[in-house]
Amino acid sequence: MGVMVDGTWQQEDFEKRNRSGRYLRATTAFRDRVGDDAGAPFPAAAGRYHLIVAHACPWAHRTLIFRALKGLQDAISVAFVEPLMLDNGWEFGPGGDPVTGAEFNHQVYAKAAPDYSGRCSVPVLWDRERETIVNNESAEIIRMLNGAFDAFADNEVADLYPAELRAEIDAVNELVYENINNGVYKCGFATTQAAYEAAFDALFAALDEVEARLAQQRYLTGPRITEADWRLFPTLVRFDSVYVGHFKCNRQRIEDYPNLSNYLRELYQWPGIAETVDLPRTKQHYYGSHRSINPFAIVPKGPALDLTLPHDRDRLPAA
Repeated sequence: MGVMVDGTWQQEDFEKRNRSGRYLRATTAFRDRVGDDAGAPFPAAAGRYHLIVAHACPWAHRTLIFRALKGLQDAISVAFVEPLMLDNGWEFGPGGDPVTGAEFNHQVYAKAAPDYSGRCSVPVLWDRERETIVNNESAEIIRMLNGAFDAFADNEVADLYPAELRAEIDAVNELVYENINNGVYKCGFATTQAAYEAAFDALFAALDEVEARLAQQRYLTGPRITEADWRLFPTLVRFDSVYVGHFKCNRQRIEDYPNLSNYLRELYQWPGIAETVDLPRTKQHYYGSHRSINPFAIVPKGPALDLTLPHDRDRLPAA
């Protein structure tokens, strides 16, 4: 793994970074916003903004989902990095990224801030006009995609962060982010048994709680699908293929949870969502990039999953 220090890309000692034994996720640095209001630092416009994402990354996957749900494919361009993340971090394919001109994602960060220090993660929301990064925090990017670009959206999708549900959405997001979205990483990148077991127990306690919630209602906050559901989905869709084996999250598969497995299939079958999922590239990334966990980079052939099978979520009312 690498990191930028004063604008220079350097290799980093993973064990030194995780000296406490617990996985610590780095904070994001670019936190501006695109808005449709007069005071927005970056005004909403079609064709101005560009997303940099990885098929493998669940955080980047959120932004692809919202771009698809809102029908913003023509308004916001996208570039995919290659599956493997090795000495140069995320790399673009042959020819690089035509919008930023970068061969590696860390060059995008250096172009935005020549003295940047920190991680060079995806997603990145890039402004073509000012040639800089607007934001690299997925939770904030999806909020922009949810509302700021409505004038350019091809799909009429209801607000996924409605005012009347925000308190409940935020509470669910906190549970899911800390214990499930980030929880699988805390398991996989733990370097002590105690840290791993603590993360493992918190992960499955949260999955049990979500399973019980979905037994009573169609979606995480009730009969209406919201941002909270789409923030959980990227972790669920990777769970059985990657996290059970690679990150040792093996108490149960999602397939073993009656409500979660049916819920996962419903969301996967939502219009436009299956096209945002690429499990072969996802597996290639995790098993091929994390040499401290899987030194020979062998990618398992299984499991055999069919997310197109019928689900039973119609038994619960939907708004």
